[in-house]
Formats: sequence, structure tokens, C-alpha cells
Amino acid sequence: MASLAIANNPDIRFLGRLLGDVIRAYGGEELFRRIEYIRATSVDRHRGVAGASAIDSGLERLSLDDTLDFVRGFMLFSMLANLAEDRHGASVEHQADMASALERLAGDGIGRDAVKALLDHALVVPVLTAHPTEVRRKSMIDHKNRIAELMALKDLGLDETEDGDKVDEAILRQIALLWQTRVLRREKLGVADEIETVLSYFRDVFLPVMPALYARWDRALGERVPSFLRAGNWIGGDRDGNPFVTADSLRLVLARASETVLAYYLDAVHALGAELSISTEHTAVEEAVLKLADASQDTGRSRQDEPYRRALSGIYARLAATHEALTGKAPARPAPLPGKAYAHPGKLRDELAAIARGLAAEGAGPLASGGALGRLIRAVDTFGFHLATLDMRQNSAVHERVVAELLQAAGVEGDYALLDEAARVALLRRELAGPRLLTSPYADYSEETASELAIVRAAAEAHGKYGRQCITHYIVSMAQSVSDLLEVHVLLKEAGLYVPGEEPQAHVMAIPLFETIGDLEAAPAIMEDWLALPEVATIAAGRGHQEVMIGYSDSNKDGGYLTSTWQLSRGSTALKPVFEQAKLAMQLFHGRGGAVGRGGGSSFSAILAQPPGTVQGRIRITEQGEVIAAKYGTRASAMTNLEAMASATLLASLEPEKLAPADAARFAAAMDQLSDTAFRAYRGLVYETEGFKTFFRQATPIAEIAGLKIGSRPASRKQSDAIEDLRAIPWVFSWAQARVMLPGWYGVGAAVEAFEDKGLLREMSVAWPFFRSMLDNMEQVLAKSDMAIAEHYAALVADASLRDQVFGHIRSGWQSTHDALLTVTRQTRLLEKHPGLETSIRLRLPYIEPLNLLQIELLKRHRAGEDDPRIGEGILLSINAIATALRNSG
Repeated sequence: MASLAIANNPDIRFLGRLLGDVIRAYGGEELFRRIEYIRATSVDRHRGVAGASAIDSGLERLSLDDTLDFVRGFMLFSMLANLAEDRHGASVEHQADMASALERLAGDGIGRDAVKALLDHALVVPVLTAHPTEVRRKSMIDHKNRIAELMALKDLGLDETEDGDKVDEAILRQIALLWQTRVLRREKLGVADEIETVLSYFRDVFLPVMPALYARWDRALGERVPSFLRAGNWIGGDRDGNPFVTADSLRLVLARASETVLAYYLDAVHALGAELSISTEHTAVEEAVLKLADASQDTGRSRQDEPYRRALSGIYARLAATHEALTGKAPARPAPLPGKAYAHPGKLRDELAAIARGLAAEGAGPLASGGALGRLIRAVDTFGFHLATLDMRQNSAVHERVVAELLQAAGVEGDYALLDEAARVALLRRELAGPRLLTSPYADYSEETASELAIVRAAAEAHGKYGRQCITHYIVSMAQSVSDLLEVHVLLKEAGLYVPGEEPQAHVMAIPLFETIGDLEAAPAIMEDWLALPEVATIAAGRGHQEVMIGYSDSNKDGGYLTSTWQLSRGSTALKPVFEQAKLAMQLFHGRGGAVGRGGGSSFSAILAQPPGTVQGRIRITEQGEVIAAKYGTRASAMTNLEAMASATLLASLEPEKLAPADAARFAAAMDQLSDTAFRAYRGLVYETEGFKTFFRQATPIAEIAGLKIGSRPASRKQSDAIEDLRAIPWVFSWAQARVMLPGWYGVGAAVEAFEDKGLLREMSVAWPFFRSMLDNMEQVLAKSDMAIAEHYAALVADASLRDQVFGHIRSGWQSTHDALLTVTRQTRLLEKHPGLETSIRLRLPYIEPLNLLQIELLKRHRAGEDDPRIGEGILLSINAIATALRNSG
């Protein structure tokens, strides 16, 4: 189907032609022509071809079987278009690499010494989560990545793979496999499935990529930089609203993570043993290397003059013993020699470093440089025996119930829930001051309490087994008081992870997650009270920093896009003096989603837009769903995105503030006014319009999205249909499917209309990175939305009066936001200043509209009671296809 290839990007033309060939070969000429007719008419309509709008779209003549094939065809084209764009850097931020950052800092008079000083205490962590927004099966992603690898061979001018296959034919075969691969999951993902998926990214991408990045940065800075970029994980430890995450889940993810990283080390040491064939007949060898060689008990006659190989044989044997000790399994390639397990990763590093020093001592030749051995040492520094630090997370309401039960069972307090905050704090501090535990082997605890105790005990076991770096953070969702954090310390104490005394210790940091608008406003006062507690101050001082997590998703659902974005910035700014007063480094953990309505957008721009003084070289950011595959699906994309995150952190921490204090004050006052107006508009529609939740549930595929089986968590926190209880992911996902994208823009138009000084807003859009980033993200959302299509979804609402009222507000709100954005940014059309993104979105629109129209028709039939299973499958396929075409879901 050569005409499928309609873009200027040559890769899209090439891949589109091959997809057409596959559809013709496996679906037949008639299906090919039907799909091509629908595509061509839709493209003509979007191009404004005269009379195209009057032409029959061809959708009505599709049978149910043809509909399924058509949806798959359009979805695959979108997937291949995404691949082509990513290859040409469409999603890469300009000059977001470390070398450019160093050059930019040097231009501001900030030298390498300042950078090195920052890196000595820096920490940058992408934290992978299981938040269910990835609609594609891993098999689909794997085929797509294989196509990307093959396209890279074409870039090199190769026409054959190393296996002797023709590259073009190999690409065609991968597209054929995509066509014949089942798109939808038949079974709901379990926690174990999510664990294996995330481990595949750590194994195949993070483990090889991060040492390679460090080698690049070492060269750029002229010396070895600290291992400040690390990997984080929530999967298997995040049990907020997920009853399927248990102590067994925690044990499973940590054991599998350790198995993964140790297998990587074993392979690397084996390869080094094959490479370092250095003979004592040709060079002198350091005493430390000879000692390792002798200790290995490798008596093979052919290696007696090869001390490096014998030393590595001993290291391999010790690693194999470590693998068995930590995982209970022998490695895939058993060691031929006996070995004693390493007590901790530092011991392995010491022995590898001894070999590196031996090579360096032989002179300044090429063996003195890093190479594979240097990368392995860096990997051990970065990943230890645990691979990625696992966060624990639970809702504060659960902690309250569990602590109340423990106190009651121990005879300490009969009804903890009735105590006011001051009384709770006093009681919890008394409990934390002494060594007595609350739990008893003779008490009968509820299932919830037993589960929470099992979790913290499993965490304590893990510390003993894998080292304390395996779990260092405990996130408290919906944190609203100091007692919410003290309750975590009480639970940690039951497992020995909180140790009382004159200088108390907490081996896991309790971290508040401030999510709603009210929580963000209250955050500085809560943290001031928290850090003022002597025992907390002692613990934090020993650690050197305290983390605070800020949530983008629920704050948006609570207050709308503009208010959420501003309150997150204001909250960060207000926390800064609290930490300065406590003489403590502040570490912010940004709970961002993939869609703009959940904090999505460029990480590079987002970090640069953080308030002055709030990054301080330390930042953690959640990565979830489709964002993980987009950013870290290949080694090349991971290199780009990880480096962008690291370089942005340097710039945000060290670059001098370019905004004058007077301008900052003016801009902040303007944002306060805009936020107040936007908040009232948003709350008025979503929470104060009678019947709004009915409109939402009938005008979007929210109910059908639950059938996608894309995650292990329920869609709502409670058994309720209230908007307040709905998780942010299905909230954003549903509006995206209906092409409304309401969480990413509603209320902004009303705010700008009511603001008199439009010139000030234009000034802000040019001079203030925060405001510019906010508008840029919103502009993408507006460009992907479509009120004409949204009106078709609104027609699904049974009550005509409700439909007209609510959709009328949405349509007028969209138009006012659209006009306001153009006014502020001085554009004549959306994305006028971003031609690459404009082309990307314009390419997709003709492929999304038919999918939306088909989805609406299938929803009508499904909701009318038709029970043909192909209707339900078609709806789920269309959800998948639209999400792929839009490049985000929730």
C-alpha cells in the first residue's frame, strides 16, 4: 500500500509501503483497497481538498471482521510513524546533552570545578512504575524495536544483517509479524508480569547504557564522575490501592532484580576472562593481581602465565556463589571453581579495581583506559547487588488503621482515631522513644494489619540480604499531617528499620506525597513541623537530605491544569526556606505521568522550568506506562533521555537565575490571579455541575477502558463512581480517547480572558521558562483535541439537555483556551512556532478520525446490548489504536 506513505519523512514512506504490502499479502486485495479508500478520503478531508467532505468515508461498508483488520492497520501505521519520527529526533530536545550543558554553563562563567562539586552530592533517578498507561503488549514493542535496529543497519549502508538476511526483507518480516501478533492481552496483568516487564528494561537497556553514559561524561569532565545517575523502581513495592502487592511481591521483585544484575556481572566477567590474555612472559604484573590469581585456585596449566585470567576465574567463582546465596539458584553458566560469596558489592568492586590498577600500572598504553572493565566497575558502583532501589508506597489511611489496631491490641490506646493531631504526635513520639514493640505473637490481627507488618518485615530481610540500598524510601500517599509520617516510623520500628536511642536511626526514609491542591498548600507547614521534631532532625542531618514527593496527577484532577501546574511550582518554592532553616538539602520527587494532564511533556524542559534553588542537584522523577517504552525502549533512546535528565539537572542547579526579582514577583502575582480564575472555572464544571459525572461516563469509553487488562491496579481507589475516587490515569485516558483532552487545558481560557494585561502574559511567555513550558505542553494537547469529533462522543449521552449543557461549556472553553493561547504566544495557528511537532500531529489526524468514528459506532452497539464478541474486541482495539496514534494514553 504505497499510498499509505504520505509524509516527507522517507522512513515513513518506506515503512508505510511495506505495511501496505503486508496487508495486501495477508488480508487480501479487497481489504487493502477498502483500508486505502478510507485512508485517502480522510487525508483529503484534512488537507481541505475541495468536495472531500461530501465523499462517503467508507466506514459504513466495513464488516465487523474488516473493522478489526482496519483498526489494526491504522494502529500499526501509527506505531511505525512513531518509530520513524523517533529515529529522526522528532522527540529529542535540542542541545539536551552533557557537553552542551557544560558549554552553556561555561558561557555563564560556571566552570568544571563547580560542576564536579555539585556532582559530589547529586542524585538523579528515573523511577519506573507500573501505572497502567501502556496499552501495547510487550511483544508488539519488541517487534517495533527490532525494526528500529534493522533501520539502523540501513543507515550504515548495509543491506545484509550479520546473519545474512537482506535488511529490507527482515524489516518486512517484522512488520508481517506485527500484523499477525495479537494486539490485546487476554489476561489481566499481574504484579509478577509487571515485574518481569520492568526487569527487561533494566536488563536490556539500563545495565549497558548507564555505564556507557558515565564513560562519556568522564571524558567530558576530564575525570571520573560520581555515580549520581541511578535507577529506581516502584513495581512490587507500590501497594497504594493495589491489594495484589504483598510481602511476597516485594520478595519476588528484589530476588529477580538481584538475579538479573548478577547474571549481567557474570557474563561481563566471563567476557573479560576471554579478553585479558596477558602473559607474564611479556609484562610485569602487580602483586595485588598475582594474589587474586593465586587465591582463585585456578590450576589450569594453559593459564599459569596468565594471572589476569586466573584472577577473573576466582572473581567469577565468587560471583557464582553470590548468585546462589542471594537467589537460591545456580547461575546459567556454573563456575568450575569453588568460591566464597561476596559480603557486599564493595568487595567485588575492590577486586575489579585491583585488576584495573594492575593494567594501569603497566604504563600509559591503551590497556590503562576504562573499556569493558571500566564499564563493569561503573555498573557495580551504580547497580550493586540490588539493580534498582525499590520504593515502598501506601496510603496514609491504611497506616492510620494499622497503627490504631496495634495500639489497641497492645493496650496503649483504645481509640487512636479519635485523638486530635497533637495527641497523636505526642503518643507516637513516646512509642518511638523506647525499644518496646507493639506487636505480640499472641495477638490476632486483621488481614490488613498482618499484611502491612509482613511488608516491613520483608523489607528488613531484604536489607540484610541485598544491602540497605535495595529499599531506601517509603512514600506516604495522601500525607496531610506529621502523624501520617510518624505512623510509618512506628511500623518500621516493628521490623527493626527504625532504631530508637539518643541518636535514632531510620534505615528507610518516610516521604510525604502531597497530591491535592490543599495538600500542596499545606506542605510547607507540615514539613516545618516534621523537621522541627528533634528525633527527625537528627535522622535527617545524618542523611543530609529529606525527600518530598509532589503529585501531578491528582492535583490536576482536583484543580485543573493551570492551578495544578502553578501550585506545584509554588509549593516547591515555599518548601525551599523550610529546608534552608533546617540546614538540610531538599530532594523533590516529581510524580509525573505521560499525558500533559498528569504532568507529562519534555523532562528536560520540565526540570529547567523548576523554581530557582529547588533542584540542588537532586531529583527523582516517575516514568510510567507508554513513556517507559518511548524513552527507554532502545539503547539509543535511553542514552538520549537519560542524558537529557542529567544535563537538565545540572543546568537547573547551577545556571544563574535570569529573571529579575521584580519580574519574578510580577509574574507570580499574575499567576496567582490566573490560577484563582482557572480553578473556579474547572471546579465549576467538574465538581459543581449537576450530572457531570453522568456526562463523563457516557461520553467517554471510561467503562470500556477497564477491559484493556493493562495493569494490576483497580481503576478507582474505592467502590464508587465519584470523580474524586477515580484514579487520575483512567480520568485522563478517557478524555484523550474522546479527543476532548479536558485535563490538559480546561479553565485556562477563562483565566486569560479575565486577565486584563495581555501584554504581561506575552512578556511572561518569552521571559519565564515555567510559563513557556506550561503553554507549550498545553498547545500540544489543544492540537491533538478535536471538538467536532468530541461532539460525536457527546451524542452518546442519553439526556439531551445534560449533553447540550455540559458539552456547550466544554466547546466554548476549548475555543476560548485556543484563542487565548494564540493571543499570548502571538501565533496565527497552533504549533506555528513548532513546525516539526505540527507536521507530526497533522500526519496523525487523518488516521485518528476514522478510528474515533468507528469506536463511537461500536460503543453505541455495545451499550445497546449487542453481544457479538467482535464488537467488544473492536472497542478495545480502537482504544489501543487511538492511544498509539496520539502517542499517549493516561
